[in-house]
Amino acid sequence: MADREMKKLTRLFELEQLTGQDAGFFYAETPKAPMHIGQFAIYDPATAPGGKVRFKEILSFIESRVHLAKSFRQKLKTVPMNLDHPYWVDDPDFDLEFHVRHIALPAPGDWRQLCILAARLHSRPLDMTKPLWEFWVVEGLDNIPNIPKGSYAIVSKVHHAAIDGMSGVEITTALHDLSPDVVREEAPLNTKPSRQPGNMELLARAQLKNVSNPVAALNVARNMAPGALKYLDGVRRGEFDVFSNKVPRTRFNSTVSGHRVVGGHSFDLNAIKSMRKKLPDATVNDIMLTIVGGAMRRYLNAKDELQTDSLVAMAPVSVRSEQEKGSMGNEVSALSVAIGTHIEDPLARLHFVHETTTKSKAISNAIGARQLADASKLAPALVSGIAARLYTRLGLANRVRPMFNTVVTNVPGPQVPLYMNGARMVAAYGLGPTMDGLGIFHVVGSYCGEVYLTFTGCRKMLPDPDFYAACIYAAYEELYAATQEKPAPRKRHRSHTKTGEVTPSAKTVKSKPKKKKSKKKAKASKTAAMAKSDLKQIKGVGPALEKRLNAAGVYSFADIAALKAADATALDSSLDLKGRIKRDGWIKQAKALASA
Repeated sequence: MADREMKKLTRLFELEQLTGQDAGFFYAETPKAPMHIGQFAIYDPATAPGGKVRFKEILSFIESRVHLAKSFRQKLKTVPMNLDHPYWVDDPDFDLEFHVRHIALPAPGDWRQLCILAARLHSRPLDMTKPLWEFWVVEGLDNIPNIPKGSYAIVSKVHHAAIDGMSGVEITTALHDLSPDVVREEAPLNTKPSRQPGNMELLARAQLKNVSNPVAALNVARNMAPGALKYLDGVRRGEFDVFSNKVPRTRFNSTVSGHRVVGGHSFDLNAIKSMRKKLPDATVNDIMLTIVGGAMRRYLNAKDELQTDSLVAMAPVSVRSEQEKGSMGNEVSALSVAIGTHIEDPLARLHFVHETTTKSKAISNAIGARQLADASKLAPALVSGIAARLYTRLGLANRVRPMFNTVVTNVPGPQVPLYMNGARMVAAYGLGPTMDGLGIFHVVGSYCGEVYLTFTGCRKMLPDPDFYAACIYAAYEELYAATQEKPAPRKRHRSHTKTGEVTPSAKTVKSKPKKKKSKKKAKASKTAAMAKSDLKQIKGVGPALEKRLNAAGVYSFADIAALKAADATALDSSLDLKGRIKRDGWIKQAKALASA
């Protein structure tokens, strides 16, 4: 009898509830600001049996793996009158084909089309009455440089209430193998959905929670007390600043629209690691934060909106323990990091970013990142829900000072190839949510020797994603040159701007045919041309771009002035300048300089 009663009691409390931190993403959900995260990964089916992967095979493969991650089958059950945070329950009407969908790009199937499609899919909210995820299988990737023809992508969306970056990695692991051999997992025999709690039970649980919450809060406060004292002691000794980061307002810190843009770049991981030689204590994360700082500086400066104070990024930090692997929800704290947008010199910016991240980590370690994460989970449901709704409805993002200007989250990936249904993953780009007050989100990921920096932005705030993608690569080039004292190596992978155009070797640029010269005469001519004038006198041409033009055989503004329309178009296309020659009036400027 006692065993039966114990089983009933265990069954009563077996439900998994959202913490205050998880529920915050649920309450923040609006039609214009869906709160899901995800990625779009690209697969080469050449390694699969027969060299092809059909949609029905992908569907069957995912079906054999859904039992490996809770979030695939579970949906949210809300408490009446929002008196407590929602619970996770099994969906008795789970339909895999509702969640896994099929679409194809029209010809030519290039990078630009893939980014636009990913942005459109990412801007659409999930169905909150179903398990909170979607996979879109995208075929027709036939014109992306260095991506095999016939490849396909999977655009994934999972609500942030269900996962953080690290638990997202666990879901990726559940769906992939380390070899192209297709392995289908045996699902457990008992696949019946768990019981569905009634409203009366949920209200009773809410009452119990009201009694237990003060006790939990006291425990968290007791755990935080030593860290708080340590922090105050650090402030007294001048080690910590009470208000170290003043957050300026930018175009990215107002209310968002319901439309998104997506873009990014990939970099050689070894090249990123080599940048740390100038600052041995720096991390890869410091390098990427510095690149983001340089990109945002360039972008805002071009809009005449650069602030005198540094922009501040939120950098999420996982506090998930080994025991919590496989659990749903978020186990994260956050660092507040100034990213040096007020500093022009890239090396000085790297030193500044490293210093600010070190201080932010010291503060987090003093108080305890785990304790800060636990404290964030205690927010009452009624207060959290009302606060989130008021923030949106009153447009407070336009009135209050922002806490951060952007998010830069780093999710390390495996450095060995992954296979899904036999197809090899060749690239993976992260997607993040934008919301009122945070209109641009950066995801740093790594996979098989590559680092991927992807941005998701509000289209109203970031109407020119091509230009911002170019700012990212320019920031990478200038930091590489500053740390290595030589130009950045040309990318061995595809150019990951929204347009998807290849950046060919500069030596392939065609110009007017010239008579052959001896090596001595050619060298003398080159030296004379470089001495004759300076390309940097043309507005919009900096040191990095000057080197690229020199490599293409353009050494002076006289060379620019002499360009015919066809030559200018060829140069623009070959150097991937996105129409800059004509848009910025280089030829007109050069002719004015030549006639002066």
